[in-house]
Amino acid sequence: MTTPQHRHPGGGSRRAAALVGGLAAAAIAVTLAVPAQAAGSTLQAAAAETGRYFGTAIAAGRLNDGTYTGIANREFNMITAENEMKMDATEPSQNQFSYGNGDRILSWAQQNGKRVRGHALAWHSQQPGWMQNMSGSALRSAMLNHVTQVATHYRGKIYAWDVVNEAFADGSSGGRRDSNLQRTGNDWIEAAFRAARAADPNAKLCYNDYNTDNWSHAKTQGVYTMVRDFKSRGVPIDCVGFQAHFNSGNPVPSNYDTTLRNFANLGVDVQITELDIEGSGSSQAQQYQGVVQACLSVARCTGITVWGVRDSDSWRASGTPLLFDGNGNKKAAYTSVLNQLNSGGTTVPGGPTGQPTDPTGEPTTNPTTPPPTGGGSCTATYSEGQKWGDRFNGTVTIRANGNISSWTSTVTVRYPQKIIATWNGSPTWDSSGNVMTMRPSGSGALASGQSTSFGFTVMHNGNWTWPSVTCSAS
Repeated sequence: MTTPQHRHPGGGSRRAAALVGGLAAAAIAVTLAVPAQAAGSTLQAAAAETGRYFGTAIAAGRLNDGTYTGIANREFNMITAENEMKMDATEPSQNQFSYGNGDRILSWAQQNGKRVRGHALAWHSQQPGWMQNMSGSALRSAMLNHVTQVATHYRGKIYAWDVVNEAFADGSSGGRRDSNLQRTGNDWIEAAFRAARAADPNAKLCYNDYNTDNWSHAKTQGVYTMVRDFKSRGVPIDCVGFQAHFNSGNPVPSNYDTTLRNFANLGVDVQITELDIEGSGSSQAQQYQGVVQACLSVARCTGITVWGVRDSDSWRASGTPLLFDGNGNKKAAYTSVLNQLNSGGTTVPGGPTGQPTDPTGEPTTNPTTPPPTGGGSCTATYSEGQKWGDRFNGTVTIRANGNISSWTSTVTVRYPQKIIATWNGSPTWDSSGNVMTMRPSGSGALASGQSTSFGFTVMHNGNWTWPSVTCSAS
């Protein structure tokens, strides 16, 4: 077995990312009651219920391991090559391209009905030796040629590319990382994205980084500013990847869903791309559940990829960070992820295939723009989200039974609870403050079978009772 080459971010920067109020200290219920008919029995099936994918990173050297491939085939429907599509693997000598192991992974994925995320076209690390020794305009030309050649080779076969990886510095500056690529000019990231779009027009183009999980951190803000600038100027960026490498010194931040939502509001998809969480038992399970809940609360969080299959396959093997142990057995973290996926969430618009989907993940013929006339009814379903010592999040999913032109939902909390924050809707309260009426902030029209959701935070003041929810349609 070979050790994965994927790098570990610097320990100092990861310790700096720790958040006192992180989910490590949160009391999150791991077991959720899920209607039997709605439950997916595997990660990919459960994720598909809301139109999302659930993926893993694969190493070509392990494709002959039956236990490894059996788990990967059963549980995951999106595959990332762990190292085999990176710069040093695909262009070991200048203009001499090598796709053998990358093609092996792609072929395995296609044969088993999986899609593939490409990782990564341009990166300061894992460059071939010849590129490490270049600079200036020669390096810029070589980088753009690499992006063009690799993306062209896989044209039409890759769901999304991590076009540029880890270009921002850790610490408080919020600026770019000093690298040989950065020294070719501040527009090198934009140039790489434009080259990737020209080479493979249908692949989603992503920026990917670590330590960008906490909304208040300078690095997160630096990436956000770049993405906002790119969108305003028409630079072709479709998605942002959050690596999500967590441990006890860098737990899942309590504002993780805020980070994902704010990026999504720029008009890009957000994807959790390299998830692993060091630890064990219920603590690890709670952290994993929090990540999944955050993704489910954001409609444009289109999928989650864990960075490896079993603990023994991980680049952080000593930290036992994955969902299966070294023998391939499901861990408590697996159960918490599956239960959270099955608890429901916002449905990805159009699903991962780009087609309208119903909650089982199957394509539907319903129009993407619902008819303006009503006549149907709606149902409201509550699902519990993140929990802290003094408050908890909740999500209400509104589902149309027949075509509806709009909806209104009533949420009633129990004294002395108070709703202190909401999202994805326009709320009003009665005089007691215990009854919130939520209406859509835009069009509330839904075709039969379609759903939408809104969320809120409750300051519980000692009462953990779930709110009651109702829905009426017009």
